[in-house]
Amino acid sequence: MKFKRTLVTSALPYANGPVHIGHLAGVYIPSDIYTRYLRLKGEEVLHICGSDEHGVPITIKARKKGITPQQVVDEYHSIIKKSFAEFGISFDIYSRTSSAIHSEVASEFFRKLYDEGKFVTQESEQYYDPEAKSFLADRYIKGTCPKCGNPDAYGDQCEKCGSTLSPDELIDPKSTLSGSAPVKRKTKHWYLPLNEYEPWLREWILEQHKEWKTNVYGQCKSWLDGGLQPRAVTRDLDWGVPVPVEGAEGKVLYVWFDAPIGYISNTKELLPDSWEKWWKDPETRLVHFIGKDNIVFHCIVFPSMLKAHGGYILPDNVPSNEFLNLEGDKISTSRNWAVWLNEYLEDFPGEQDVLRYVLCANAPETKDNDFTWKDFQQRNNSELVAIFGNFVNRAVVLTGKYFDGKVPADLKPEAIDKETLSELQPLRESIEKNLDNFHFREALKDAMNIARLGNKYISDSEPWKVAKTDLDRTASILRTCLEICANLAVAFEPFTPFSTEKLRRMLRLENLKWDDLGKTDLLEEGHSLGEAVLLFRKIEDAEVEAQVSKLKAAKAANEAAAKEAAAKDAAARVEPQKDEISFDDFSRMDIRLARVLAAERVPKTDKLLKLTIDTGIDQRTIVSGIAEFYSPEEMVGREICILANLAPRVIRGIESRGMILMAKQGDGTMRLVAPTGELTPGSVIG
Repeated sequence: MKFKRTLVTSALPYANGPVHIGHLAGVYIPSDIYTRYLRLKGEEVLHICGSDEHGVPITIKARKKGITPQQVVDEYHSIIKKSFAEFGISFDIYSRTSSAIHSEVASEFFRKLYDEGKFVTQESEQYYDPEAKSFLADRYIKGTCPKCGNPDAYGDQCEKCGSTLSPDELIDPKSTLSGSAPVKRKTKHWYLPLNEYEPWLREWILEQHKEWKTNVYGQCKSWLDGGLQPRAVTRDLDWGVPVPVEGAEGKVLYVWFDAPIGYISNTKELLPDSWEKWWKDPETRLVHFIGKDNIVFHCIVFPSMLKAHGGYILPDNVPSNEFLNLEGDKISTSRNWAVWLNEYLEDFPGEQDVLRYVLCANAPETKDNDFTWKDFQQRNNSELVAIFGNFVNRAVVLTGKYFDGKVPADLKPEAIDKETLSELQPLRESIEKNLDNFHFREALKDAMNIARLGNKYISDSEPWKVAKTDLDRTASILRTCLEICANLAVAFEPFTPFSTEKLRRMLRLENLKWDDLGKTDLLEEGHSLGEAVLLFRKIEDAEVEAQVSKLKAAKAANEAAAKEAAAKDAAARVEPQKDEISFDDFSRMDIRLARVLAAERVPKTDKLLKLTIDTGIDQRTIVSGIAEFYSPEEMVGREICILANLAPRVIRGIESRGMILMAKQGDGTMRLVAPTGELTPGSVIG
């Protein structure tokens, strides 16, 4: 189907922190490239985005900072919006979900579905804090992890062992609001019955959209094959869009339901009188740019919402990228293992295009990819500087030197000139095909091949040498070079907009369009060029080393913090002192040194070892539950401390005479208590 216009949306970044290179590579550079491409083609296109500002993480951050949720989102919305603007992400509007118009649109959306009976209600028991008088989201509950014993596990996940949990699994759960033990209390919520939309989704996605990227199609199929369940659209919370029905006091729209409606409300904010043509006209194409963690919401949940509402168009494509790692490790905001956009510009002012280029060249389009500072330096120095920038600089500088900065006539054309220029059209077609299919990395390679073409041509033609004997031939060579430069100003505009703006100023060509790409008559004879400037500069080793050192410092700080937390955790688990005993009680204990002569596992047990020991008085057997900490081989020949006069007891049919002294650590592991020097078995300890 031929569409009249394209509505591009970029995933709403969550406003509880700044944006980093993972966000840029996964969503915002691809969406910006695509939008700029469509604009260059003269197509009608709108690019919509904004901050996602509701949900529990916002309230948690607000509590930690001692400020309101609105203050949290105000701070980060400003930082995020500025970062996007500085990197040239060309949204038509960047708004937010805490706006009045969003609350109005989201409320109306919910109310229509509610009035038409599209929701189902379910009553369930959830944890409630009687002191704080509030239902508790999973993140507001802490307790001991049943898997690893971490006493600070959250109700949804243990961050120590990584286990996914539910509040019911926690041992001794406590509310983080008041510290009190929560109680179960009944609460009612509204659910979107996704299961009712499953047959339609199967047809719409699996049959009608087989052209979607493999990772998107595959994840959707996996969810559908697993069977869909009703999903709550409301929750008990005081931060968000209030549920607009009676009896829903203290409830807000769940953030997953609320956030995608932000695309609609932001469009309405931008175009109050014509927004509907972008959302309800079948001749509008809707394209969502997202990361892989948002595939289900944009391909299954949001389309089901739109289908339930009726009247809205559905996404035609949902190009999703995988994740970008950093120096071989997963990007983590909590560990400060990230390259933040605002910090990048402090260290590399005015060099947004270098990062844009590298992130696109290394984009995680089909699998997770890795960003390294050495690769960043190498791509800048060997590609942007040595190929693209070097070619443009030589062409413009030589034109200034030999022809007073004016485009020369093509006085002595040769076959090599026409042959070189004839390669531009096929490269344009390849770039266009790749952009149309969301293969931005390949499209960028094609664009750089235009620069490679020009760089090879000028190096092979050597106009600086030809000028010594044949200025007319030099004119033809430089005319060819300048036409290639003009093509670069078109081809690279979606990828490196700041640098192509410099290039256009050098060429004094301000109104280039996509249709100009591939043409070889973009510059008229006698056209005056602007001043030659360097498009890119070489990045030195010291600059890269400084960035790597910054990351190493962050990793060291995290490791130190983890050790400190582990020490506190272990200290917190030290068993309290037992009741006092008298000296006479102690003096009756015969604690002495012994040596292990033989050791073997007790059959059909995991923890028990049978030890034969020399006490200096006799040889005897002790059965001890230390097999998970020491192997039989490790025990033979060891000097140990025992309580020798403990009354015998039979364990697994074996008479055990005595007890080995062990030290129990905070993490539950046991270690032998043993002398530091060699002593004689039977030596009394006391």
